[in-house]
Amino acid sequence: MSVERNTRAIEGTVVTDFQDRMSYGGYLDLPTLLSAQRPLSDPEHHDELLFIVQHQTTELWLKLVLHELGAACRLLREDQLAPALKCIARVKHIQKTLTEQWSVLATLTPAEYGQFRGVLGNASGFQSAQYRAVEFTLGNKNAAMLRVFESDAAAHELIQAALEAPSLYDEFLGLLARSGYPIPAAVLERDVTTAWTYAPELVPVLTEIYRDPQTHWAAYETCEELVDLEDNFQLWRFRHLKTVERIIGNKTGTGGSSGAPFLRRALELTFFPELYAVRTEIPG
Repeated sequence: MSVERNTRAIEGTVVTDFQDRMSYGGYLDLPTLLSAQRPLSDPEHHDELLFIVQHQTTELWLKLVLHELGAACRLLREDQLAPALKCIARVKHIQKTLTEQWSVLATLTPAEYGQFRGVLGNASGFQSAQYRAVEFTLGNKNAAMLRVFESDAAAHELIQAALEAPSLYDEFLGLLARSGYPIPAAVLERDVTTAWTYAPELVPVLTEIYRDPQTHWAAYETCEELVDLEDNFQLWRFRHLKTVERIIGNKTGTGGSSGAPFLRRALELTFFPELYAVRTEIPG
């Protein structure tokens, strides 16, 4: 069947009657999804829809990131490394998409944003429960963050669960210990509700893995996948910072933070510091 007059004919086998069939819009519940963008500016500012869609799509991707990281943690706990790495690989692709999304928001100029910023009140990405849960799952835990979600029972429960669960790194190190690697007891028995901090006693173990990748390939590959996760996360943080600087400069954030300076300090946070420290120990 050829294309004539720049019109493609609909094939006879294509389903067009959805009176009692599942449709694309029905499966995705598009009426609900596409009605969730409700600008508050009056008169409605043209660019507020961009701002809402940007943040809503970010939350959808974060939902999937949490889904994949949760599965990866469970699989590592069950010593199923290969499928856990598949979950991590998917997260890495999502991270790239999330980072690239900042380029869309960066088309918003200071003058445009200033015309509807007031309707946000104190709403801020700082209050994203899913983002905090991702940070916690990767090891950047901070129990003080729970206060932000005290008025939202579901969000508070999500953050509390992420706080109390072993991080992805904890689960990986547990797998290494069960595989015969001499992971220090202090590392395995640490309080998982606290932020991961640099453990120098872990570096010699990782150094042996990095000095002979072929012998320790599964562990070595996983270490590098985790480094990819951290690199991607830091790129996301950096693009966030630069987008904020581009749009509001050094104004304070709507949620009460100092804005760009607060975001800049986030670049000093780390997930897997030993996996960077080990690079200094490798000859060459």
